[in-house]
Amino acid sequence: MFVPDNYIRRTSSTIPFGYELDENFDGYLKPVETELAVLKEVAESVFHNEISLGIGIDWLEAETGKGMSRPGLKKYVDKIYGRLGKKS
Repeated sequence: MFVPDNYIRRTSSTIPFGYELDENFDGYLKPVETELAVLKEVAESVFHNEISLGIGIDWLEAETGKGMSRPGLKKYVDKIYGRLGKKS
């Protein structure tokens, strides 16, 4: 069975923000491009200290209708851009 390149393997019971189950590919998650685009935009703004984590969470919820916790957003930003608040 051919799995599209942008799908990710499901590794836990939790489905990450920006992904959803696909009934056609058992064990894989299908990306939701609009949610991932908003998440990327919010994460960049948080990383550059343009907005706070709380405002970022509100923005995500307003744009996508899905929620995310502050620690969840911080963990995502840290993973993608490096640790928030790290002194160089």
